[in-house]
Amino acid sequence: MSKRDFYDVLGVDRSADDKVLKGAYRKKAMQYHPDRNPGDAAAESNFKDINAAYEALKDPQKRAAYDRFGHAAFEQGGPGAGMGGDFGASMSDIFEDIFGDFMGAGGRRGRTASNRGADLRYNLEISLEDAFAGKTVDIDIPTSIACDKCAGSGANPGSSPTSCATCGGIGKVRAAQGFFTIERTCPTCQGRGEIISNPCDKCSGQGRVHEQRSLSVNIPAGIEDGTRIRLANEGEAGERGGPTGDLYIFVSLKPHDFFQRDGADIFCRVPISLTTAALGGQFDVPTVDGGKTRVKVPDGSQTGKQFRLRGKGMSVLRSKQRGDMYIQIAVETPSNLSKRQRELLQEFEKESSADNSPQSHGFFARMRDFFENLGGEAS
Repeated sequence: MSKRDFYDVLGVDRSADDKVLKGAYRKKAMQYHPDRNPGDAAAESNFKDINAAYEALKDPQKRAAYDRFGHAAFEQGGPGAGMGGDFGASMSDIFEDIFGDFMGAGGRRGRTASNRGADLRYNLEISLEDAFAGKTVDIDIPTSIACDKCAGSGANPGSSPTSCATCGGIGKVRAAQGFFTIERTCPTCQGRGEIISNPCDKCSGQGRVHEQRSLSVNIPAGIEDGTRIRLANEGEAGERGGPTGDLYIFVSLKPHDFFQRDGADIFCRVPISLTTAALGGQFDVPTVDGGKTRVKVPDGSQTGKQFRLRGKGMSVLRSKQRGDMYIQIAVETPSNLSKRQRELLQEFEKESSADNSPQSHGFFARMRDFFENLGGEAS
């Protein structure tokens, strides 16, 4: 049975450059990969042909031999014989080359990622006034920093780590299992790719030491409760020179004595006396910026009435604008009355009419009508 032309297998012209070859191989390999076509013998055969074609054409010497002699270049005695090497290893190289972007390209990148320091979390509670104005906060964090004695290498000064002989410094070893090549962490260096024969006596070869760090954190004006601030590279140092993790600061706001926040707006509930609500009056309230403002209450005000103070609310993040402040009044019923106060209220009650309490008068009038209708239906 004649073998298929490698260029036809990949679906490219004989003049295709490396970029076109790689793109064609990527598309074909994904289409016929055994994981996408379980139990499909035809797909598996196509997949093998695709890999064989790309293995031959991606190498300039092999491609030149194939262009001149065809498949005979790789048969016993042919000019390309002996160029193939270990098929399992070449397959692994192909997949690393083509799919490296998806799987963490290269052993060195994977090894560096495994040495990355941990991310840290810090819970920061601030006042509403600090959230309004913004501030710089100094915090202390227990963390790990690079060892100053060995400069993070993990080896005593005067010595240095050596490349692992088992994995050749890659941090991974390969083992062929049938058609596929299995890659696993190197058991000798535990994936580090290096061996330290003379570890640093300060950090015990870890390349980092535990320490309390002090940081200044900028809290922007208008920050909201639950905001997360990320400080890149302020987490734990990585082992043996690995990259540093990040620090995440979670901001929460302390409960305020007077104010409740809703986005950029502030709400304040103010109890007022019965006489102030009935006759009208005024009172002063504090504002979040440290000042105060006067609120005028018209006569006949009821519980729940709101007064809007424009521009007296919270700062808006990354803006010069401010929200509004809402004052809600609650009429307080007099208690602990003296004899004279009780007499005055009784006199007031005698002089009162429906016009003085229209809501309660109307409500009880409707209730009487309801009971009368209910009684008529029952009879």
